Amino acid sequence: MKRPKPKRNVDEVEPGDLAVEVRSWAHGTVLSLRGELDLDTADTLRDALDAALRPVGTVVVIDFGDLEFCDSSGLNVLLRARARAGAEGSRIELARPRPMVLRILELTGAAHAFPIREGVP
Repeated sequence: MKRPKPKRNVDEVEPGDLAVEVRSWAHGTVLSLRGELDLDTADTLRDALDAALRPVGTVVVIDFGDLEFCDSSGLNVLLRARARAGAEGSRIELARPRPMVLRILELTGAAHAFPIREGVP
């Protein structure tokens, strides 16, 4: 499997790719996703989450406002990161999921596993 190159700017995302914009906020990190989260791009999110979760006791907000698609591979990355965060005293919150992504979260029960915000800090 060819691993996609991480995107530095969310405006650079091409169809089928995932861009992750990383920025700090008072309680941790915001990861803004743009594009598609699937088997081919899940490592991009995994790497960003690994870095964002390094500080113990942090809050990572994942902004789904520009995420067009998420499959089970992406969901798996989120759930594994949530387990790691909980074990290390950190927390992952999801922000602005589009209806299609929210539906996937609801159908799998993952919507109850994460706090969901209407806005991004």
